Amino acid sequence: MATLTAPESTDVTPAEPPKSSFSVPPHWRARIGYVALLAILGYLVVLPMIRLQMLALEDGAAGYSSQYGRFDVGVTLRTTIALALGSLVIAMVLGTLLAFAASRLPAKLGWLRIIPILPIVMPAVASVVGWAFLLSPGPGYLNVLLRKLPWWSGSDTGPIDVYTVPWIIVLTGFGLTSFVYLFVSSGMQNISSEHLEAAQVSGSSTLGIFFKIVLPLLRPSLIYGGGIALLLGLGQFTGPLLLGQNSGVKVLTTEMYRRVSESPSDFAAAAAAGSPLVIFGIVLVLTQKVLLGNQTRFVTHGGKAFSTPSGRGTWAAVTIGIFALFALVIPLLGLIIVSLTPYWSGSLSWSLLTLDNFRELLGNNAVVQSVLTSILTSLGAVAICIPLGYLMANLLVRGRRFKILALIADLITALPLGIPAVIFGVGFLLTYTEPPLILYGTRTVIILVYVVLMLPFATRMQMTAMLSLGNTYTEASATSGASPFVTTLRIMLPLMRPTILSAVALMFILLTHEFAASLLVRASTTQVMGTLLFDMWQNGSYPLVAAMALLMTAVTTVGVAFAMLVGGRNVLSKL
Repeated sequence: MATLTAPESTDVTPAEPPKSSFSVPPHWRARIGYVALLAILGYLVVLPMIRLQMLALEDGAAGYSSQYGRFDVGVTLRTTIALALGSLVIAMVLGTLLAFAASRLPAKLGWLRIIPILPIVMPAVASVVGWAFLLSPGPGYLNVLLRKLPWWSGSDTGPIDVYTVPWIIVLTGFGLTSFVYLFVSSGMQNISSEHLEAAQVSGSSTLGIFFKIVLPLLRPSLIYGGGIALLLGLGQFTGPLLLGQNSGVKVLTTEMYRRVSESPSDFAAAAAAGSPLVIFGIVLVLTQKVLLGNQTRFVTHGGKAFSTPSGRGTWAAVTIGIFALFALVIPLLGLIIVSLTPYWSGSLSWSLLTLDNFRELLGNNAVVQSVLTSILTSLGAVAICIPLGYLMANLLVRGRRFKILALIADLITALPLGIPAVIFGVGFLLTYTEPPLILYGTRTVIILVYVVLMLPFATRMQMTAMLSLGNTYTEASATSGASPFVTTLRIMLPLMRPTILSAVALMFILLTHEFAASLLVRASTTQVMGTLLFDMWQNGSYPLVAAMALLMTAVTTVGVAFAMLVGGRNVLSKL
């Protein structure tokens, strides 16, 4: 018997250690995976910011001395603050008014609700140059018409100068209005009509209901939308650069670009110029979280959503139409007129109209390559951002066992939202022009900076969808024996398809428009549409600028149309 049992024990004991030595508990595998992912994202998002600050502090903070020891730094700071606060007020007032007007539209005019979103489809750089063609003091077409009126008939210029700070603020406010509208209109859709009907029964007027019921319930949307608008206003680059460059208007973002573009480049001073924006952005993101607190306090439960009136809603339709006229139609008209003329002047004639600018544009290999680069880098960044955003959203929503990792993920994904794109552009330019990764002048570095800029949108939109779905589906799938991968593939992704397509559409729009970061990481051989348009503007090729701006708008429109074809006509309304 002993001779029989001995071989059995020697066969069994060597086989057990290999099994136990290579087995890793599932929660540890998830933890290790998230740690590795956060390390990669930290390298992309945080490292460029750290390198910039270290550079600014070198040699006894020489970068800060160089930037903030200048005589005109006070004017630059005041202009930056005025631009942010002025555009914020305009965007909040218009965005809230438009959202309330959209909620008052009758069913037959419901299609008008998408109108306030459409200015997002038009690139900011296209809108800015469109208004420049109309309101330039000399040859601006609207100024030419205004000078025919008796009040200004004796003047050769004006009466409006689009290159001044007030008008840069106004145009920036128009551009930010659509973002505020998205947040506020979404909040209004979640308000139960039972609260409004109760207020009406109590004798409250429409204004009383709006200020006493609607606005308090919109607090989360107003805080979040206002915070985003304020951050975008502080980080404005396109308007101040294109309109303020020749008139001496400076903000912190254009100062960063000037410091990097001059020869030799002064990265330390550029980093110092962006430091207030970095600090304020981080503080504002954290303040938002504190102010919102427990958002369930603002959820109104009821059987009916925000009621739609049975009347004609004429005032609401007119309000939306006026906004569309100024934010979309008029600047597009300016672009079309200039793009069809051989040169930009204050006079128009049917005999001057030509399509030569478009022929020259489409026959230019640099233009074709810039369109391809914009599309490929945007799609590449979106393809990376969607799975990254899903993983980060999953960690934030269901990572109760990984609280520290979830906190780090929340900070990393929120950081790009609070820091202007131009700062990431400078950080990437500094980081990827030196070893170990020298990527300057390649499409890869453009894709990487795009991924960083879009990470908050990919994460937040998918996180919202996960929260609305709850845990029922994932728990049922796990009970049935499905792995997390199978649950994601067969359950979560199909249910989240509308949100994912909306995220794709939004990111594609923003990336094909992206200008600030691209201008810093591009090379002469690797251009996107926005940077090539800027070069044309610098060279004074204004008809080509107008044609290029229309081409950018057309590319974005085609992309959005494709997303609507795949995901349905409500893709834009889910942004």
